[in-house]
Parts: sequence; C-alpha cells; structure tokens
Amino acid sequence: MSSICAQPHATYRHDALLYSGTPEFVASTVPFIRAGLEAGEPVMVVTSARKIDLLRAELGSDGGSVVFADMARIGANPALIIPFWQEFLDKHNAEGRPLRGIGEPIWAGRSSAELAECQRHESLLNVALSPATPMWLLCPYDTAGLDATVIEEARRSHPFVTEGPTQRESGVFRGVDASGAPFDVRLPEPPAGAHAFAFGPGSVNVVREIVSAAGYGAGLQSARIGDLVQATHEVAVNSVVHGGGRGVLRVWREQEALICEISDQGRIDEPLVGRQRPGAGAAARRGLWLANQLCDLVQIRCLPAESVVRLHMRI
Repeated sequence: MSSICAQPHATYRHDALLYSGTPEFVASTVPFIRAGLEAGEPVMVVTSARKIDLLRAELGSDGGSVVFADMARIGANPALIIPFWQEFLDKHNAEGRPLRGIGEPIWAGRSSAELAECQRHESLLNVALSPATPMWLLCPYDTAGLDATVIEEARRSHPFVTEGPTQRESGVFRGVDASGAPFDVRLPEPPAGAHAFAFGPGSVNVVREIVSAAGYGAGLQSARIGDLVQATHEVAVNSVVHGGGRGVLRVWREQEALICEISDQGRIDEPLVGRQRPGAGAAARRGLWLANQLCDLVQIRCLPAESVVRLHMRI
C-alpha cells in the first residue's frame, strides 16, 4: 500500500478501500495518512469514534496534524457529508495544495433508508468535486461486516478500488454522468393507514397543522416538532411554487420515526440539491437545504410522473 499512498494526485481521486476487520482498517489507512502528512497535505478522517481513537494511538504525535471527525455525528444524515467535505476544501485548498481524506459513511447497523442515502452520497461524490480538485478521497468498506451487495455497489460508485496492497480501476464503475443522473429508485410504499392530504396555494397552513398534530401524537419534543413543521412547510411551498401548484402530504409513524412525505408533479433533477449550500436566488434549493439541516434524514426521488421528498424525524 505504501507505493500507492505515495502516488501524486494533482487531480481528484475517489477510491473504495475494501478491508476486513478493524486491524486491517488501521493497517491500510495509517500509511495513506502518513504519506499525506509527509507531503505536507492537509488530511481529514471522518469515521467512527472508536476507529479515530485507534488511529490516534497508532499515529502518535502525527495524529495532532490530522483533522478527525465522528461520522456518527457528521453523517447521521448522509446529505450533510458533502457540505462538510466542502468546508474542509474551502479552508485548506486556497493555495491549490493537494489534500487527502478518509470518509466511512457506511457501517453495519445503518437502517435501509440510511443505507440508500449513503450509497447515493457515495455516487454523488463523483460529481460534487471538480475533476481538477487535487483531492484524494478514500472510502473504507468493511467486507467482514457488510453485505456482499453493499460491497458490489461500492465497486459501482468508485472509479478505483484498493484491496490489500493493490489498487485497480473498478471494472463496474457506473461513470460520472450516471453518478449524477436523477435518482429514480422508488421508495417503499407508505402504509395503507398513512394520513393523506392534497394541498394547494390556499392550504399550505393546513400542512403545518397536520404535521404539528402528528408530531405531538408521536411524542416528539416541541423543538423537534417545530423543526419538522418548518421543513415540511418549506417542501410544500416548493410544490406550490415549482411543482405544478399543488401536492400531496402523507404522514405516518414507523417504529422509530415520524415520516412526512410530499409528492408533486414537479421535477427535482439537480443531483446535489439539498446537499450543497444554495446561493442567492435559489429558493427551491434553499427549502431542501433547510430540510436537511432540520430533519434526521431526507430522501429525494425524481420519478417519471412525480417528485417525492420524504422527511424522517426520529422519535
């Protein structure tokens, strides 16, 4: 791995690192980190708190030069990971120096909804950064703890795969254009008992009332009810202004979360919407950005006949 780690990277590189068990994780990532530090490159590692402790112990005094962050906090909502990387780039890439990063958003125990958004995140990393960005990003996957289908998807979402001492191009990488294509994988159907309400320009306030009542009924704390009401309101306003003038709200409770879903006849086909801080004059993007800041998970789908935004708030 040392020779691979020492390779120059004047442009963007996005690699899947396949490892088996925590000792192999440490053995594979420490040379990558040290090579970056020796080259004077800023390095950030976003993984579990336990692995951060192990890396610090192995790196010794060199660990003080690495930016560490707990993925369970940063990436509980996977849509917040790309903005976190962008902040790192904005802070350290002013002089055009190469940078290195390790990000591990997928681990055993993620819910199926979280896993789907993590995999979307990994694919979107291929379009989130310019090819000219001198960033080398390594994304670890534990083959001992993850399902084989998750590992196969990692091969599709990364141009390169590192496994043991070898690195090679992924023969099944879906490509940059496909990585940023509209996300049209259907979500699980709402339960038959989900409350449904069709709204238009004059009834957006009713959306707020329904979500608020559902939040209290589910036992959410007042502050979190307020966050969910605001997020759902923002998405509903987007439906009225940009989604054909109307939409449908569906609300239901799952075992661990209250779900609010907005569907309309608009088209949300910007790949990074909600995952990049919007600029001035981007009202629709601001609503989805805000929803991601307020909710535990946001799922966006662009289907042939409708767009769907599903908001999760854990109970």
